[in-house]
Amino acid sequence: MIKRQDRIALTVLVLLWGLFFWRILTPNIADQASFVDSDYSGQFVAFGAYQYNRLSAGEIPLWNPYNNGGLPFIADTQAAVFYPPRLLTIALSSSWTYASLQVEVAFHVLLYTLLMYVLIRRMTLNQNHSELAAFIGAITAGYGGFMTGYPPLQVALLEAAIWLPLVLLGILEATRHESIRWGWILLAGWALGISWMAGHPQTSWFATYLAVAYLAYRVGFNWRKWIIWTGVMGVVTLGVTAVQLLPGFEYLQMTMRTNFTFDAKGSGLEFSDLSTLILPKLPFFWSPVYFGAIGFLLSIIGMFGKARERVFWGIVALIALALSFGDKSPLFHAAYNLLPGMRFFRGQERAIFLFANSAAILTAFGVIVLLNAPEKFRRWFAGYGVICGVIAGGIYILWFDNPDNYNYIINQAFFIMLMVMFATVAVYSPPRTALILAGLIVFELFTVNMDNLNYERIPASQRSIMQAPPLVEYLQAQDGVFRVDGGMVEGRIGIPPGGNTGSLYGIEDIRGISPLFLDGAHAIIQREMPTEIAWEVFGVRYVFSELDTLPVESEIIATDDALKLHELSNPRPYALMVYDYVIAPGDEFAREYLANPAFDERSTLVLEREPDLSIEAEAEWNATITRYEPEHISIEVSTASNGLLSLAQVDYPGWQVTIDGERVEPIRAYGAVIALPIPAGEHEVTLTYAPRSFQIGAGLSLVTWAGLIILTGSLMIWRRFSSS
Repeated sequence: MIKRQDRIALTVLVLLWGLFFWRILTPNIADQASFVDSDYSGQFVAFGAYQYNRLSAGEIPLWNPYNNGGLPFIADTQAAVFYPPRLLTIALSSSWTYASLQVEVAFHVLLYTLLMYVLIRRMTLNQNHSELAAFIGAITAGYGGFMTGYPPLQVALLEAAIWLPLVLLGILEATRHESIRWGWILLAGWALGISWMAGHPQTSWFATYLAVAYLAYRVGFNWRKWIIWTGVMGVVTLGVTAVQLLPGFEYLQMTMRTNFTFDAKGSGLEFSDLSTLILPKLPFFWSPVYFGAIGFLLSIIGMFGKARERVFWGIVALIALALSFGDKSPLFHAAYNLLPGMRFFRGQERAIFLFANSAAILTAFGVIVLLNAPEKFRRWFAGYGVICGVIAGGIYILWFDNPDNYNYIINQAFFIMLMVMFATVAVYSPPRTALILAGLIVFELFTVNMDNLNYERIPASQRSIMQAPPLVEYLQAQDGVFRVDGGMVEGRIGIPPGGNTGSLYGIEDIRGISPLFLDGAHAIIQREMPTEIAWEVFGVRYVFSELDTLPVESEIIATDDALKLHELSNPRPYALMVYDYVIAPGDEFAREYLANPAFDERSTLVLEREPDLSIEAEAEWNATITRYEPEHISIEVSTASNGLLSLAQVDYPGWQVTIDGERVEPIRAYGAVIALPIPAGEHEVTLTYAPRSFQIGAGLSLVTWAGLIILTGSLMIWRRFSSS
């Protein structure tokens, strides 16, 4: 039975959520705002559109031909193909719009605050002011600098992060008694699996380490219990997400990420970012370590209370903060060499995710400590107010003569000073301290973070990305199989207006901003080869450019202001018969041939191994594509002599090839694409993308989900009959 105070707190959390996101929830177009053009639009909206189109047609989007020259969509973690809330968004949407994903993001923030409330309530059960502490902790977590900074634009990061409170709740409830309550461990494993399915492995990796550490702490470092129940939780997590995790792990081993060095992975926060613990947005637009100036003091007070877990969360906060500085911190150097998985990820500032959660919990502990003995901490608030006043005065004295550049900083400093001063007054007003403090914290966080740089005053329905530009509409009207290079424009990657919009518009682009790009394809398209080599290998016919001439013969067939659409005069076809080859055992050796100006890619293939067929002299040939779908391609081939069919199709595990119904093994060509030995005569070639990693993962996930549903149903029935 939910207590009255809890119902009030939960209701207020919902109302405040509606206030915070009202600009994207309001039906009044004149008042609407929308997320800025960023990874949100170029990555997540575009991939979401492809996901929506395929699933709405009853198809599983295993492969995506529209970006990076082709990629295994199921394996691109940020696509989150089977993430349950995304499936719900798709099921509830009559069409895919810019707003569809915005609403999904907003509801995740609401869910996060509600889960955090429940977690802290259970942590502080039977303590005075538990409800208010849980409310303030939930507000601090949901509307602090981290969650309102870049995560809403990095959808996968936000959606992976919000499940942590449920993971911790499962562990907390499982370990309340001497014997482990296994049902709660299953819940923790399920929630952690859902986090992994959301599509940001780094965030889920951090959450996994925290969950394992929290379980060890909760069982009193009883290693036997810890190993057994960590194993149970891990099995559930792996089973829940195997349908995405196995293909994703396979893909990760073949992407350009494998070439990232320590220097590339060591970026993180600057030490100057610590100033935002009190003064938000001082060095930058976002303040990921900011959780309120009032909350900062409360978290310190929380460390002086009697809560059993305060030390654990204090240690977590310090470790996360140290890791977030990346290679500037010796802790990261140690973790890079000792912690499994650390070498996979860049952008170490994302460790601040754990700091934000720890800070919210400590803030809640601080509320209880303060309200139980306000007279003890009055001088703390008064002294803190003086410090904030001195900082604000110093900023004003230093920068008042340059208001154009520093007016914002001055305003922020004086605003924070006023908030702390009002909080001090509240502490000296015992009958009203609790409500005033809660109101001040809400007011402070909403004032600082509500109208931030994530939004523009443009209704979602008017976002230009959702309407194909004229040049793209021209391409959509063309027949045949062809690719496009949308990256020959300064400061932009991908088909106009950029990003992964090839997936949005249904045009096969060799560019894209997916952070996972197959290494062989990336080396040719973006890293090492001249663009004309990439056009040849990947069968590009059209090029977007601001230039009047290209490195190869072409014709400008359409223009849109300064942007021109070129059609190559002699584009390489998707399917091409070749009767000469050289062997290069490795992608780097293959690229050495391609880099040689004297090498003719059109007449000679660079193969990874010898073909199982004697290749004969050049002869008449024909190759007609009879079926071309993301996971199914059929080609009718005729050749007067034995030859090699060169396909502008990315070579990747899972492509099953048959010639006249008999399986053949494709040969890697140019270090990136597929070649097939073709005997003389007429043949039907079929390519089907059916990766074994997906099949095994889907089977494991199906068994796990079915088992969890059966166990949950059985437990509910047993409890009902045992209580009657």
